[in-house]
This record gives sequence, structure tokens and C-alpha cells, in this order.
Amino acid sequence: MRQGMMRLGVAAALVAAGCTAGADAPASPAGGQRLASPAAPAATAAAATTVVATAKAPPGTQVTAAAPRFRGSVSAIDRSTRSRMRWSWRPGCPVGLGDLRLLRVDHWGFDRQVHRGQLVVHRDQARVVLGVMERLFRLRYPIRRMRLVDDYRADDDRSMAANNTSAFNCRPVTGTSRWSEHAYGRAIDVNPVQNPYVAGGHVLPPAGRPYADRARRAPGMIHAGDAVVRAFAAAGWGWGGAWRTARDYQHFSASGR
Repeated sequence: MRQGMMRLGVAAALVAAGCTAGADAPASPAGGQRLASPAAPAATAAAATTVVATAKAPPGTQVTAAAPRFRGSVSAIDRSTRSRMRWSWRPGCPVGLGDLRLLRVDHWGFDRQVHRGQLVVHRDQARVVLGVMERLFRLRYPIRRMRLVDDYRADDDRSMAANNTSAFNCRPVTGTSRWSEHAYGRAIDVNPVQNPYVAGGHVLPPAGRPYADRARRAPGMIHAGDAVVRAFAAAGWGWGGAWRTARDYQHFSASGR
């Protein structure tokens, strides 16, 4: 009896909505409510769901998918991650592995798709950086790739040439014996090709030379006072593009150095 009454109810709903879909009509997108009775055939349930979904939308309304939501996590450096970091960390580095955290974050790519990236940062900056990454995601700021620098054997030149956004790397400041802020996990280089290091006529990476002209506007570039600079500044991080001599447009750090 309950099965018969439900079929009559579905038929009445179809007639009222002006629908003539057959029993083999495709199921509607998710969002309609599933019929409660387990006795109702799947095709009938799908047709009824279609009626409910279309009845809620005014004529001519275009239904769009919900915007992707940011996903991010912070975790300690486990054995698996430690084995991956054999190039970027070694005994004698200014921070221990226990001081570092692995971030897994969503980011937009230059292909306008959402990608999953990874960064290693100092534990006292992990939540701060996670918040910045979420803000960049909401801005739909494109990042070419975001991999551990170990994918390039911790070679900064190779990582930059690959336009890789990275953070921790136990290395000195280029041309000195002083530890870089990257060696503490408190610095991030973002889209190095679009935001090169410029000192006079010296540009790193070399592929970034067309972007040394900062009057240029292109996806992934960072400019003074823009939304990317403001996102890091809100977290207390400084930008290398504001330095007075050499300009490191890719570089952000907790110390501003």
C-alpha cells in the first residue's frame, strides 16, 4: 500500500510540474532530497528529485556549482617526510626536524584549476602561513607549483628555474656564510620566474628576466601594495621586493630579511 501511494504521489508531482520524463530519465545533480521509502524504484526516485530541484529555481535561473573550498593541514615531520627531506635538512642545521612542520594546502594554478601543494615551515609560523595560503586561495592568486625543495635536491637554482614555490631549505644566503631565513623555515619564495631576484643587471632565475620590468602586469606577479603583499603583511611578514638595493620579488619572511 505504501509503495502504491508513493508512486501516485510521484506521478502527481510530475503532472503538476509539467514533466514528461520517462522512467529511464537521468538522475538530477546532487542537492535534491532522496525519497525515504526503500521500496521506491531508483528511476522513480530520480524523477521525483528532478521535480523538487527544478521547482525551487525560478524560470531562467542559471544554476552554478559551489566555489571550491580551501583545504589545509599542518603535521609534524614524520619518518616518511624525513626521508624525503634528505637534501634540505642535515645535522648542523640551525633548526631540528622537531621544530619544523609540513603544510599541505590547496592553491590555484595557472591553469585555473585547484592543486595540492606542500611547504615545510617552522612550527611557530605554521598556522600563520596556513592562514596566508588560505587568503591567497580566496584571492585565486595563481601559483605554478608548490613542492618540497627536495624534489630539486635542495638546489635553489633548480627550484627557481622550475618556478617552484618553496619554504624551508637549510642553506646560507647566496654568496655568504650566513644562514638564510629559509634555513629556519621562516621564509617563502613565491613564483620565482614571475618574481625574480634582481640586483643591478643580475636576474635569478634567468627565465625571470622578462619580469624584471616591474611595470609589467602578468598572472603570478607580485607588486607593491597588492593583495599578496597585504596578505603576508597582515601575518607580520615582510617582502623582499621592498628592499632598497637588491630586490627579491619572490621572497617573504617573518623577519623581513
